[in-house]
Amino acid sequence: MGKLNTNGNAYTIIYASIMVIIVAFLLAFVAQALGPTQKANEDNDKKSQILAALGIEKGSDYDVEGKYTEMVKADPIYGKTVSEKEDNGGFAVANKDMSESKRPFYVAEVDGQTKYVVPMTGAGLWGGIWGYVALDDDCETVFGTYFSHESETAGLGARITEKWFQDSFKGKKLHADGAADVALSVVKKGKEGKISPDNYVNGITGATLTSNGVDEMIKKGLGMYADILDNLKK
Repeated sequence: MGKLNTNGNAYTIIYASIMVIIVAFLLAFVAQALGPTQKANEDNDKKSQILAALGIEKGSDYDVEGKYTEMVKADPIYGKTVSEKEDNGGFAVANKDMSESKRPFYVAEVDGQTKYVVPMTGAGLWGGIWGYVALDDDCETVFGTYFSHESETAGLGARITEKWFQDSFKGKKLHADGAADVALSVVKKGKEGKISPDNYVNGITGATLTSNGVDEMIKKGLGMYADILDNLKK
C-alpha cells in the first residue's frame, strides 16, 4: 500500500473530515458538561430579576437562591396558570414560550404582605424585551417592576433598565374605573389625553418605539393573566 499523497485532494478531504468529527465531539462534550451550570446561571439570573421587581435590587450583596426561596412561595393553580410545583419554580416555561395554557405565576411575601409577580415578553426597536410586574394583593396596584432587553440603543431604549423608569410604575393602577381592559400605559409626554395619571407613566424621550414596545408588552402580558387576577380579587 502506497503512501497517501499529502498534497492530494483525498488527503485534504480525509484530514478535514477527521478534524470536523473531533471538533464536533469536543463541542458536544463541552456543551453537555457545561449544560447544568449554564441552566443554573440562567435560573439564578431570572430569580434575581423577579426579586428586583419585588424591590430587592439586582446586584445587591445577597444570596439569590436563599432570598428567592425565602420570598417566593409555591402557588396553587389559578385558572390555567402553571404552578410553581408543576413548573419547577416557574422555570420550565421560558418567558418567550408563555401562552394561555402556560403561564408561570409567582406568589411572594414582602414584609408579611402577599405580592403577585407577572412575567411578560415583547418586542422593542432592535430585539426582544421582557419584564416582571409585581402587584399588591389587591391585584390592581403596581408594587414594582423590572424590565430588560436584548439590544436596545444605549442611552435611549436601553434606559428601560434604569431604576427611575422602573420606579415610575410604583403605585399605578392596572385598570381605569369600571373598565375591564388593562389601562396601565406608557405614553409620550404631552400625549396623555384623557388617561388618568393613575394609569400611565411617561415614555423615554427619544425612544418612542421601545416605549411603545413596553406599553404593548404590559397590556398583552397583564391581559393574559386577567382571569387569574380576577379570581384572586374574589
